[in-house]
Amino acid sequence: MKCFSRYLPYLFRPSSTILSSSCHTEADIISTVEFNPTGELLATGDKGGRVVVFQREQESKNQPHRRGEYNVYSTFQSHEPEFDYLKSLEIEEKINKIRWLPQQNAAYFLLSTNDKTVKLWKVSERDKRPEGYNLKDEEGRIRDPTTITALRVPVLQPMDLMVEATPRRVFSNAHTYHINSISVNSDYETYMSTDDLRINLWNLEITNRSFNIVDIKPANMEMLTEVITAAEFQPNQCNTFVYSSSKGSIRLCDMRASALCDNHSKLFEEPEDPSNRSFFSEIISSISDVKFSHSGRYLITRDYLTVKVWDLNMESKPLETYQVHDYLRSKLCSLYENDCIFDKFECVWNGSDSVIMTGSYNNFFRMFDRNTKRDVTLEASRENSKPRAILKPRKVCVGGKRRKDEISVDSLDFSKKILHSAWHPSENIIAVAATNNLYIFQDKVN
Repeated sequence: MKCFSRYLPYLFRPSSTILSSSCHTEADIISTVEFNPTGELLATGDKGGRVVVFQREQESKNQPHRRGEYNVYSTFQSHEPEFDYLKSLEIEEKINKIRWLPQQNAAYFLLSTNDKTVKLWKVSERDKRPEGYNLKDEEGRIRDPTTITALRVPVLQPMDLMVEATPRRVFSNAHTYHINSISVNSDYETYMSTDDLRINLWNLEITNRSFNIVDIKPANMEMLTEVITAAEFQPNQCNTFVYSSSKGSIRLCDMRASALCDNHSKLFEEPEDPSNRSFFSEIISSISDVKFSHSGRYLITRDYLTVKVWDLNMESKPLETYQVHDYLRSKLCSLYENDCIFDKFECVWNGSDSVIMTGSYNNFFRMFDRNTKRDVTLEASRENSKPRAILKPRKVCVGGKRRKDEISVDSLDFSKKILHSAWHPSENIIAVAATNNLYIFQDKVN
């Protein structure tokens, strides 16, 4: 794991969060992070409904180390606060998820969603402007037709580079409950949006109609025992997807079998050990995130204390289980009282599916090497992350005598947490969101 205990940190903050971390507002808190398919762009969404896109620096012969740095490329307001007058509900502008579409031309396209509405955005560059209109003057005012004596051919004149973000589609009015995830299909024509009880399938060209493919809402809401927590398409098969539940189960569905996929094809669930049964068992078994491996053969799921790797060919139990912060098991009562036990941590694969990353408290994030079975805990903080400094592994002391480089479990700051993270699709570059700060770490280059 030497390459994962030696990361070069670069600290970025979106332009909307220029205040120090001690003075940030609720709207500045980053709520999602996502690399585009090539890794050249990185998008973040925040609770204020803003999307900030970072672009990777081009390689320079004079400064080869700058290749890994990302700078602000575009910033735009994706969602505004709304009010549902029919239900007397306020709809937050917070960006829940961002998903990129594969690049087909010079422009970039991404999907962003809040609790109710998904939007398709186009991010493009413009470095020329048309001049020489016949019916308009240079200021854009309509000319008097009697003054036009000759026909002019408009020409394109160079101008300073400008990056524009324009909404191309708005997908709304399809979810009664809060959208928790969106996933683009491998056919690049459709995507699905998921709320607590339903999953809808959309065509990217059609905004006024979607197809309901999963509906777990009971006829009597008093009979409700679980909710959908996340869903994702298989990366290579456009007919297959999975969704996770608050009961700790994962269901794999095949759209070829039925238009409504209420009956799953496979159910992945680990039997509970009766000796570990407690008041908190059901809460900590709830799955907060599910991700397919790039190969499509494996799944990773994140519950409150562990990350599990599942083989699609083995439903009975997980292939691998990694303890993220097992030292918190004795703290579940206080975590329940301060609502931290309901935190939803994400998990991600590296480009080769050999390493898994997920977040924890005290701005710690964990990495697990599947080949060597080694793991490391690193910290994303402004105090420990000077540019191009080497990150040192952190250790948590549970009891007994604490060493100099260890931190006591009682000293952990539960208000600092890494919920959202992303891994570059092909390189060892990671992005982690810590409250209103975005940290980008790069593998050490000799």
